[in-house]
Amino acid sequence: MALWGGRFETKPDELFKEFNDSLPVDAALGLQDIQGSIAWAKAIHRAGVLSAEELAKLTTALSALQAEIASSPALPLSDKDEDIHSWVERRLIEAVGDLGKKLHTGRSRNDQVATDFRLYVRAEIDARLAELGEARRALIDLAERTKTVVTSGYTHLQRAQPILFAHWALAYQEMLERDAARFRDARTRVNVSPLGSGALAGTTYQVDREQIARDLGFGAPTRNSLDATSDRDFVLETLSANSIAAIHLSRLAEDLILFASQEFATVEMHDSVSSGSSLMPQKKNPDACELIRGKCGRIFGSFATLAMTVKGLPLAYNKDLQEDKEPLIDSMRQLSMCLRVLVRVLDTLKVREDRARQSALDGYANATELADYLVARGIPFRDAHDIVGKLVRLAIARNKRLEDLTLGEMQEVDRRIEGAVFDSLKLETGLSRREIAGGTGLRAVALAIQSARGRLKG
Repeated sequence: MALWGGRFETKPDELFKEFNDSLPVDAALGLQDIQGSIAWAKAIHRAGVLSAEELAKLTTALSALQAEIASSPALPLSDKDEDIHSWVERRLIEAVGDLGKKLHTGRSRNDQVATDFRLYVRAEIDARLAELGEARRALIDLAERTKTVVTSGYTHLQRAQPILFAHWALAYQEMLERDAARFRDARTRVNVSPLGSGALAGTTYQVDREQIARDLGFGAPTRNSLDATSDRDFVLETLSANSIAAIHLSRLAEDLILFASQEFATVEMHDSVSSGSSLMPQKKNPDACELIRGKCGRIFGSFATLAMTVKGLPLAYNKDLQEDKEPLIDSMRQLSMCLRVLVRVLDTLKVREDRARQSALDGYANATELADYLVARGIPFRDAHDIVGKLVRLAIARNKRLEDLTLGEMQEVDRRIEGAVFDSLKLETGLSRREIAGGTGLRAVALAIQSARGRLKG
């Protein structure tokens, strides 16, 4: 059902109608459209447009339609309708007759869709916050399970210094915690009510916009009708938060893919989140993590799509803004799937303690501890750095670890090295010297786990 036909003598071209109609996409906003319509019915009742009896009939019919949508996996869409608003209005008129035509009094589809979309984005943010909370919980639980597992930390994808595996898990927990903060912050700017802004100039009916905002759970009404009907900053900001979260998930997935490879072999993914090869029977592929990594591009692409759509739009509403929903809806669905799958990956992840420790023992990851030992003996750090570099070169040449060099071999490089040096080269020694807040020491990590869990519950 078209909501604007009086001005036109001919029907829309069929190809244009297909091009123009958005119902297959914005049908996702059905519940929000009815929620906004009930609030608007109350508002125009308070303004004297509807009687109490008319309000009761409309809200009863709208509530029944709301229940139908909530219980149905797919709406009975019709090519009679160009969008979700016309679908709801047609169904309402079928239920209550001409009374249904009064509901749109003083309202434009411009402020209607802006309201619906804000309600939808707010609900999606709340759902992502819950899923982020579960992913953070899974990372904290993984940290708890691995709080004594020593592994190698990396820079430039080269073995760098020994760390606890839990320290690695908590690093990603920090990223997801920031993501949650970004979503909460974005939500405050989503949570304003455009209803009552009309097409662009406000409505002549004396509706109480403050009360409308309260009825819909918004913090306040928007302050400018031109901005209210054309603003999509709240969508861009949410898509930005989605994109940053997806980047973090992609980095986490990449680490796990590397760690699960035979070259690293420090973790093993559960069969339930892996797949095999149609040709090579021995393969166990980390498809869950590879898909998480792959979805990042799609999610970030949604942000770029909308940014390019709105960058040159004049005030106020333009039909270009019909293209705002598909990127947001798809981005949210993909991020949701990634977060939920990630929880299953993490909860079933097996960390191979022996391989993890071996990775810390190999690669001269204790070289910094040796430099610190020399500094403690009064040698300037730059000189100590040079000495240790020569010792590493010597160890490589003799196919030994640093701790496997004899004292005599070490003293070939510098006579000031003494027998106590070997204590400094133990993995546990290096960890014990990093009990600073935020460090990878056993106590520091245990406190970090406790703190992260407390913040999650808070």
